[in-house]
Amino acid sequence: MSWFDTKQKNYCILIIEDDTEINRMLSVLLSRHGYAVVSAYSGTEGVLVHGGGVDLVLLDLMLPGRSGEEIIAELKKKHNVPVIVLSAVCDVSKKVDLFALGADDYVTKPFHNEELIARIEARLRGGRGGEEPSGRLAFRDIEIDRSDFTARCAGRQMELSRHEFELLCLLVENSGRTCTKSMIYDRVWDDENSADDNTLNVHISKLRKKLKECSPQAEYIETVWGIGYRLKKEEGN
Repeated sequence: MSWFDTKQKNYCILIIEDDTEINRMLSVLLSRHGYAVVSAYSGTEGVLVHGGGVDLVLLDLMLPGRSGEEIIAELKKKHNVPVIVLSAVCDVSKKVDLFALGADDYVTKPFHNEELIARIEARLRGGRGGEEPSGRLAFRDIEIDRSDFTARCAGRQMELSRHEFELLCLLVENSGRTCTKSMIYDRVWDDENSADDNTLNVHISKLRKKLKECSPQAEYIETVWGIGYRLKKEEGN
C-alpha cells in the first residue's frame, strides 16, 4: 500500500466542468476512491462554491461565459489549494502560461483514470505535508533522499543519472499506483514531446539493472502494458 492514504482524511475535491457527463464521471471516479465531491458547471458557480472545505480543484479550461484561465486567480485568492487543469489542448506554451497563472498541474484529455488519481494524490500529499521535511522517500528496501540526490537499495548506494533519479522518485512517490507514460514524460522530462517510448524504455531498463545489481533476487519495477509502470509489492503483501 502507498504510504499516502486518502482515507486518513475525507479530502474534498471541487469539480468545475460544464459537460454534465464528464462531471458525473469524475464525481463517480473520485467518490470510489474515497473523496468527497462538490460539482460546479461554470466558472462563476465554481468560484461561488469554492471555500475552506475544498482541498483541491479540478478545472476544465473550456467553460461557458468565463474561461478556466480567467478564474484560476480568483480560486487561488479565495482559498489557495492545488488547481489541476483539465484540457484537450496539449500545447506546451499553453501549459507554461497556465502555470504562470497559478495552476499546479495540467492533465490532457482524454486521460487514464489512474493517472488522474495519481496526480491528485501527489498534489494533496504535497499540500498536506505527507512527504517528510527532509525529502526522504522509501519503498521496500529502496531509500531516497532528495536533499542530497542520493538513492540506496538493499543498503547499497546507487549511481543514477538525473532522469533515472527523478524516475525512481516518481515511482516511489506513487508506489500504490501505475505511473502512465504521459505522467512520467511530464514529471521526469518536463514535457512529453521531449522524450519518446524508446527513451523511456531505455531509462527503465537501466534503472532495473541498477536495482538488480543492489538486490539480485528482487524485482521492483513492473510494466503495465500499454499504460506505464509501477513498483511491485513484495510477494505476500
